[in-house]
Amino acid sequence: MAEKMEVKELDQVVVRFSGDSGDGMQLAGNIFSTVSATVGNGISTFPDYPADIRAPQGSLTGVSGFQVHIGAGRVYTPGDKCDVLVAMNAAALKTQYKYAKPQATIIIDTDSFGPKDLEKANFKTEDYLGEMGIDSDRVVQCPLTKMVKDCLADSGMDNKAILKCRNMFALGIVCWLFNRDLNLVANFLREKFAKKPQLAENNIKVVQAGYDYGHNTHASVPATYRIESTTKEKGRYMDITGNKATAYGLIAAAEKAGLKLFLGSYPITPATDILHELSKHKSCGVITVQCEDEISGCASAVGASFAGALAATSTSGPGVCLKSEAINLAVIDELPLVIVDVQRGGPSTGLPTKSEQTDLLQALYGRNGESPMPVIAATSPTDCFDAAYQAAKIALEHLTPVMLLTDAFIANGSAAWKLPNIADLDAINPHYVKPEQKGCYTPYERDPESLVRYWAIPGQEGYTHILGGLEKDGKTGAISTEPENHNEMCHLRAEKVARIPVPDVEVYGDKNDADLLLVGFGSTFGHLYSAMEELQKEGKKVALAQFKYINPLPKNTAEVLTKYKKVVVAEQNLGQFAAFLRSKVDNFAPYQFNEVKGQPFVVTELVASFKEILEK
Repeated sequence: MAEKMEVKELDQVVVRFSGDSGDGMQLAGNIFSTVSATVGNGISTFPDYPADIRAPQGSLTGVSGFQVHIGAGRVYTPGDKCDVLVAMNAAALKTQYKYAKPQATIIIDTDSFGPKDLEKANFKTEDYLGEMGIDSDRVVQCPLTKMVKDCLADSGMDNKAILKCRNMFALGIVCWLFNRDLNLVANFLREKFAKKPQLAENNIKVVQAGYDYGHNTHASVPATYRIESTTKEKGRYMDITGNKATAYGLIAAAEKAGLKLFLGSYPITPATDILHELSKHKSCGVITVQCEDEISGCASAVGASFAGALAATSTSGPGVCLKSEAINLAVIDELPLVIVDVQRGGPSTGLPTKSEQTDLLQALYGRNGESPMPVIAATSPTDCFDAAYQAAKIALEHLTPVMLLTDAFIANGSAAWKLPNIADLDAINPHYVKPEQKGCYTPYERDPESLVRYWAIPGQEGYTHILGGLEKDGKTGAISTEPENHNEMCHLRAEKVARIPVPDVEVYGDKNDADLLLVGFGSTFGHLYSAMEELQKEGKKVALAQFKYINPLPKNTAEVLTKYKKVVVAEQNLGQFAAFLRSKVDNFAPYQFNEVKGQPFVVTELVASFKEILEK
């Protein structure tokens, strides 16, 4: 029997699973993060997919990674570098070791480090650890493939199916290392493979074997670790991705407004999961249509909106380009529509599986003519729910299309999310026609305060009307080419959007006396907040303003941006948000931090850059 291991308490830890695209690293990482969320840990995940559809096995370009950061309290980022790296083959070790801390524990499958594997990974010698400068005392060298084959020798599974279970053995070792309850893993697998119960049991057996291997050998690992939860707020929690949270936010908004939800969409990475998720919820009144192209996906949603549904369309940057004509139809018709843009690396096909914030100016201005539209940017995977809900609320109450920006980082990443009570969500009151308008209704009659037109649903007796892509007379609704009318309608559409009430931007940190204000938008919140905390630990006076509402900007924007000695705008593009803010705030001349790497920010790099600005 193995000696009793010491159990050490940790506040947080980062684990990175890596291997071939077919090695199930995303599943292993998802299970570990779900189990961690179940016991109350804070989590943040980052799936790092290869851009190749299916690269050759063992190749450097085909490595898939999944990083999860778990903590006793709230966790804001997936972590800069990992404490534990699982490398299922030589290519994974070669490409992923740069994401490991110097003292990290590395778990490898020695059966996947043969001469051919090393050659594919461009190793020059068989001493791959020495070649990379890795201390072998930090490496758990496990003949993982052989042990999985032995474990499932009597299962009746063929060799190919057995090899697909290797990820569960690696998960078992990690669960042992972090003292995780295998019953939670078993519950997850039995639910996932409910239609194949024997497959579930085989995977559970392999997880147990991996756990036992760690327990009985614990070579080069001095202790197991426990991360206790400090979460105090009671409630039901789940590990949720940004795309799923977006889908749930749209469902909740339709429920609250008493409407059907319609999604017209065309599959595109990394937005497709929204379509997949919504297609599962017909019982909630959700209608999904997978269209033949992007413009028809959006055009079908415009038609559903005209017919009285809460309409949405989901896509990524290239799809927004293609949808722009149909989006503009919703602008001129003043119909409610939510456009979800899950941003990815560009331009063109670019980096389909990577993340950027490069669609901001396209969201604001990427349509012909004067085409004003509200823009909201979600700040985290869990905030995607609230952002989608608020986008739908604005669309329905102000009769306008709304662009919701997420990106691949938060769309595929996940966090622990407390399920809300729908009764506690903001009311949604679509701006419908009034009874006294019956018989004399014209489609562009407006509320004098908000300038929102009144929404009549086709088929309502006494509210017959026509909408279309040609400019209409603001009083009669008839087609008009009159110069003064067009000028007035352009101003009205712009002013209607400008009058939409949005919350003030919140300032975190040393809000009253900061020497440096960090400014960001959308998904960079966690990294910028963490950078602020690190700088504060060093005695620096730093604050953070993270923008969620981009158009219209919060009313306190100019006050916040001009209050501090120095301001730096940090974004994952070449300066789009900084340029937009300069156009809106007089005499605003910020420093800028811009990266377009297809990867999330690295907190240590942010801290170093912000220190330089403080010292100038």
